[in-house]
Amino acid sequence: MDNRITSLFGIERPIIQGGMVWCSGWRLASAVSNAGGLGLLGAGSMHPETLREHIRKTKAATSKPFGVNLPLMYPQVDEVMQLLVDEGVKIVFTSAGSPKKWTGWLHERGITVVHVVSSSLFAQKAEAAGVDAVVAEGFEAGGHNGREETTTLCLIPAVRRATSLPLIAAGGIATGAAILAVQALGAEGVQIGTRFALTAESSASEAFKDYCLNLEEGDTRLLLKKLAPTRLVKGKFLDEVAKAEDAGASADDLRALLGKGRAKLGIFEGNLEEGELEIGQIASLLKGKGIQTVADVMEEMAAEYAERLAALR
Repeated sequence: MDNRITSLFGIERPIIQGGMVWCSGWRLASAVSNAGGLGLLGAGSMHPETLREHIRKTKAATSKPFGVNLPLMYPQVDEVMQLLVDEGVKIVFTSAGSPKKWTGWLHERGITVVHVVSSSLFAQKAEAAGVDAVVAEGFEAGGHNGREETTTLCLIPAVRRATSLPLIAAGGIATGAAILAVQALGAEGVQIGTRFALTAESSASEAFKDYCLNLEEGDTRLLLKKLAPTRLVKGKFLDEVAKAEDAGASADDLRALLGKGRAKLGIFEGNLEEGELEIGQIASLLKGKGIQTVADVMEEMAAEYAERLAALR
């Protein structure tokens, strides 16, 4: 399938892997790129030198395009931006902040820039900042979410109407049928997080993967809205956060409860009791599939896409 997204990145399939903290290392990014999509390294959970190591390992593992997802609230963002240039990274996805400061700087250095948004207003601001494409991420997504709580079904047509930029849909997409659905709404590509986070190549712990592959509908909730809205998985930490919020906890109270390293403890180290567990709503649809390889996931989605498209025709 050729469109503006495949042309922009030089890829075979308009499927981009989410740059997820503690999941998106070099093994996952290179596997997605080798399967015809665009793999992303998740810089948000990496120190600069760790990111440099993962960039170099990704280059060694694939000759195909890949990129880096960088939250703009990263504490050493200036250092990391220069690192990306020094290491020859050609595609950068920015999130969690305004792209206005960095987009021109990256363009001057020959880097394609994509920004993640949660509303049509932010999409317009991203277009005004000069980005090459936007990812519109709906409420269903795992991890950090927009405060608008707009679902993907509503967000994609709104953003399509608001901007002429190449549009990538995210949030609740894990199947070929979902890819076809968001294309019907105006998206030209998809960004998939949850499904890739639970593959064999993801750097998340096996305990976390197994746990998320056995979730039921309703086993995730969007909490921590006084800090940064975050979709959490059922468990001890979710219960603690919900209880604190019900009791009127302040932002400082929640920050103290969150502490440091909670996401690493849960997602990367597999501590399902004390760790912060994040995954998208769509995880419940994957129950019973087990841990698959990226190659198998990509082929399964492509086959379902073709089957659904043929049925519609």
